[in-house]
Amino acid sequence: MAGILKVKPADGYPPEEGCYVRGPDDSPVAVAVILQWTRGRMPPDIERLVAAGVESGAALAGTVRTENIGLEKILGNLVANPNIRYLVVCGPESPDHLVGDALRALSRDGLDAQRRIIAARAPAPFLVSIPEEFVTRFRRQIAVLDLVNESSPDVLREAVRAAQQPEPTRFRDYTLSDPGAYPEPALAGKITWRVTDPRQPAKAKPEPK
Repeated sequence: MAGILKVKPADGYPPEEGCYVRGPDDSPVAVAVILQWTRGRMPPDIERLVAAGVESGAALAGTVRTENIGLEKILGNLVANPNIRYLVVCGPESPDHLVGDALRALSRDGLDAQRRIIAARAPAPFLVSIPEEFVTRFRRQIAVLDLVNESSPDVLREAVRAAQQPEPTRFRDYTLSDPGAYPEPALAGKITWRVTDPRQPAKAKPEPK
């Protein structure tokens, strides 16, 4: 896009494996579809949302199932690409993990001293396996677009396309446009710690080499 700064993502982007599809690296938006089921039981409606996201031009579109490791993997991938400035969160909220609520709370309030997402209602919203620098960058770089409990592919397409526009564009209660790449270098790295008990961050141990 002429006049809008775009940069190269970090080497090895996206660093974290997961259930997602990769789109254009210069897109300003990613999509996270809440998944209540295991991957093998993914319903067609969820698959259609993921497809709608990447087909509309999202840099990454995939599913997220848990309020701890699942969120950490998303954060690791997003901060590795400074071009991504929005995260659309959609799909039915998970009654067990409250992933949508955890993402909203993380964006709004961050972490406390125990690495717990402040004000999150999820049962184990501890982000102990990712550098704190990544969490800080996520909150500065990424705006969360709240479409929790929205399951319409057409609505998701509208959100993704609005976020890509060079001029301010209304979408529901948001005014969106592509602001260009975040003005600091990409953060590169993988999650290297295994959580043995997410309620007790001190018990995290390194993965064996």
